[in-house]
Amino acid sequence: MASVTTTVTTGTAAAAAAAEVGKEREGAEVVSGAVECFKQSMELMRALGFPEGMMPLRGLEECGLVRETGFVWMRQKAPYEHYFRGTGTRVRYDVEVTAFVEEGRMKRMTGVRSKQLMLWVPIVEMSLDGADRVYFKSNVGIGRSFPASAFADETAAAAAFLKEADAAAAAAEKEAAATATAVTANE
Repeated sequence: MASVTTTVTTGTAAAAAAAEVGKEREGAEVVSGAVECFKQSMELMRALGFPEGMMPLRGLEECGLVRETGFVWMRQKAPYEHYFRGTGTRVRYDVEVTAFVEEGRMKRMTGVRSKQLMLWVPIVEMSLDGADRVYFKSNVGIGRSFPASAFADETAAAAAFLKEADAAAAAAEKEAAATATAVTANE
């Protein structure tokens, strides 16, 4: 008969875990807001050498980067599921996605799962395999790679999203200026 080990997290252990997360985030550059966070995530992907559309998270509330350790996080309002047409893969992003990054690699990832043969498999590492392939590794060491060109549609969609967001911001700014002018004229 197999034995089962159960670990119960006590209040002290939970507090220690929270303190550890706080330590990871010390000295972070933090950005808030969906559009600003999306821009930040695209810049991060570009800086690491990945296609810009690799993290299609548009509902982000906060993202941060600790340059000294390479720790990054992206927090969104709700979990998000995305279908990558170029790879035929469905990916689920939890409310918070974390990783440690370095050029050409995201390791110790949390909050990302890929649907493979009816199972949701955690993705713990993403790396560049040469200049033209992206390799994804699961927590059991099994992985898959795809050509970087398979993410071209995602990169184009990301650029379109940013263009729409910039146009909406410009329209809102113009509306605010017109309202301010109308209020001043009425006084």
